[in-house]
Amino acid sequence: MPPETKTTPCPHQAATATPLPAASGTAAAHRYAVYFAPSPGSLGWLAGSHWLGRCAALLQPLPQLDIHGVPADVLERLTAAPRRYGWHATLKAPFALAPCVDWMTLHHAVQTVAQSLSAFQLPPLHVERLGDFLALVPPPSHAANAALRDAAAACVMQLQPLAAPLSKADLARRRAVGLSARQDELMQLWGYPFVLEEFRFHMTITGRLSQVDARTQALVLDAAQEYFSDMPALKFDSLALFAEPAPGADFALLDHLELGAG
Repeated sequence: MPPETKTTPCPHQAATATPLPAASGTAAAHRYAVYFAPSPGSLGWLAGSHWLGRCAALLQPLPQLDIHGVPADVLERLTAAPRRYGWHATLKAPFALAPCVDWMTLHHAVQTVAQSLSAFQLPPLHVERLGDFLALVPPPSHAANAALRDAAAACVMQLQPLAAPLSKADLARRRAVGLSARQDELMQLWGYPFVLEEFRFHMTITGRLSQVDARTQALVLDAAQEYFSDMPALKFDSLALFAEPAPGADFALLDHLELGAG
């Protein structure tokens, strides 16, 4: 992993954070999301951001790992999808604000959710293949999983009233990947199919593995397991508010909102 001094610590914004300039000076970005993300400048943040090749707080590219046998452009392509979203684990998936809901109303609502939650230590995360991508996940039987599910559920259920309904195009795009009846029901209720009992905490580190050959997949898996093996345990002590300034733009970290109890 990169040393903590490899890049300048990414700044926090104050509780009265303002939207990014990329939001064209308006009070709303295209979409917002609530994530778990390590504190900018911490080893946990730098490790994931360097792996993906971008710091979502400084809004700048970062050098990626040199993996023997994997050309730099191949790793860049393989990490392109998660790089756009920034280093994170999803709690409330990206959503547009409902009409008449402004940025400060959302910020206050996320702060309220954060204050209702208590901080806890995450177990050591390990690299695992989930379907067609790689991610960092906690052990499935660890007690922290219950607290993670509760935190994600609080974000989903308490913030959904501020979200605009999914468009027909959004619904069709989600359904195209193949959803169960329950996942489709959850999507219509909460704007995303993988919530509540379908939620699984994960920090995505690749896009679709099927875009590269089996040898490259194996090399990247081995490199990721070694790279993240000594990452210190993370603490779940804040909610990270991200924004997509315009359709298709890279997501940016707007604010970290501390949880109510340590």
